[in-house]
Amino acid sequence: MTTLTLLTKIYSSNQRRHIDQTVKDLFEGLDVEATVSGAPNERWIHVSLSGEDDAVATNLLARDFGFCPSTLENVEAGSTLKGFVTNLKNSKEELLVDVGVFQPKAVQAVVPLGNLQSQLAGGKSIALKRISELWGICEYLPLRVKIVNVNAEENRIDAELAAEQIEKYMLWRDSLLDRLLVLGVSLSQVKTAVEQAMLNRDVVDIESLGMFEHAMVCKLGTDASGLIPMLGRRLRAATFTVFSQRKVNAFFNSQ
Repeated sequence: MTTLTLLTKIYSSNQRRHIDQTVKDLFEGLDVEATVSGAPNERWIHVSLSGEDDAVATNLLARDFGFCPSTLENVEAGSTLKGFVTNLKNSKEELLVDVGVFQPKAVQAVVPLGNLQSQLAGGKSIALKRISELWGICEYLPLRVKIVNVNAEENRIDAELAAEQIEKYMLWRDSLLDRLLVLGVSLSQVKTAVEQAMLNRDVVDIESLGMFEHAMVCKLGTDASGLIPMLGRRLRAATFTVFSQRKVNAFFNSQ
């Protein structure tokens, strides 16, 4: 039997059941038995596989979810990993990103404030809170980071935002479109809420950042923050944050 930890976060037992059904649909027609386990307080989902097609099933999970490295020994300097922002409210000098290292203890990747200022603020000395507000960085937001150094003795991972993450942000900025980030709900829930709120003309696309994390692309001229009251009553379990291209461009134009 093979046990794997999916690189996705859950926020409730309902979402664990959602992943359970997603995995079953993914393995339809395969000779494999899959057992999904994990609790909301643990956040990570474990999948145990057995059967003749377990190798095929593993490849499908790697394609659709990715896996946690689990231990520090599986994290290599120079590699690029997906993780989730954590403990943002208590951080001032560094951004902590949970890349899935939890055995024998949890270790987060650390992105120093200086790196963020260089990568996202044009080298300007501004606070982490300000950078987060500009780019819509919030708790549990998926980010891709490049591992700079791994120190096993100090249980520390030093990192910076990966080139592809910076490219995504620059694409968002140059698109001249606001994005409303919606975390903690499935894609189908987001689509249903948009339809029920009759916002199809205001939302031109929905980018999935993760299983339960999405970026709603707003029509040119639509203020993303104005959509929150209409969607909030339909997505009560969701967390919202705004990426305002106008504020980002105003910041860079003021330098």
